[in-house]
Amino acid sequence: MRAAVVVRPEQVDAFDIQELPDPVIGPEEVLVAVKASALNRADLLQRRGRYNGPPGTRNDIPGLEMAGVIAETGSRVVGWKPGDRVMALLGGMGYASRIAVHERMLMPVPPNLTFEQAASIPEVFLTAYDALFLQCELKMGESVLIHAAGSGVGTAGIQMASAQGCRVFGTAGSQEKLEKAAALGLDVGIEYHTQDFAEVIKERTGGRGVDVILDVIGAPYWDQNIASLALKGRMVIVGSMGGGVVEQMNIGALSQKRASVRGTLLRARPLEEKATLVQAFVNRVLPLFANETLVPVVDVTFPLDQVGEAHRLMESNANFGKIVLTIED
Repeated sequence: MRAAVVVRPEQVDAFDIQELPDPVIGPEEVLVAVKASALNRADLLQRRGRYNGPPGTRNDIPGLEMAGVIAETGSRVVGWKPGDRVMALLGGMGYASRIAVHERMLMPVPPNLTFEQAASIPEVFLTAYDALFLQCELKMGESVLIHAAGSGVGTAGIQMASAQGCRVFGTAGSQEKLEKAAALGLDVGIEYHTQDFAEVIKERTGGRGVDVILDVIGAPYWDQNIASLALKGRMVIVGSMGGGVVEQMNIGALSQKRASVRGTLLRARPLEEKATLVQAFVNRVLPLFANETLVPVVDVTFPLDQVGEAHRLMESNANFGKIVLTIED
């Protein structure tokens, strides 16, 4: 198989494309010929050696999601066969032309989607679905604030919250991104360079605040997030792009609002938990791609041998939606 292997960790041009042996599958696994993989912020950290994958994955081959075609099935696999178009959330090693995946982690690719679109679904849509609907129990008619509206998780969360009939607030660093997000269902866009999102939310909600916040920024937004929560509001933290340490916090504000804050992470969960999440997603959310209620947002694609350019684009924060790698044998 071909794989993008990290050989110069601290450089954007960190990768060499190498020929490696194909994975050996277990009895409950399938071997997938990967057609596309998508970038995630975690890949940037893993490239630098700051975010290792779970046991059984190589830390020098990033990649948390993929789409492709089943090439081989294990002896105890049921329900899947060679030739099936599939996508999956991975523990790592998605930047390769072959990957071994447990059968319970597989999802069928909707027939109306390309492999590039399908590869853009697993990590961000599963993360947003888990954060909004399982962790925060977002309900129809509630209001939600989604940070980094132009990110993969942001574009996924906006669409799912809008489809649920919720009023969606979102932050981004440019009006261009907010305009694109509005086309996905964003009701109120907030440009964080020039606007205080807590003040905007206070004004637009009559001082009530929002029911749910999905945060990928972390420490710099802590005070504004708490100020933006409504009574009995819920916040879920799925990332800390701005930093993970809050030097001082007003704990009393949480008590006064009877608010709750949760953290969540997919990658470190055991197989059983991830497989349960995948099956719930397949039943509840996947049909919405087939009828185009939800759409994967692909910003740009790169061939695997230009993975360094793909990382450079992600580090610039200029993309709207997903950056995808196309992979050939």
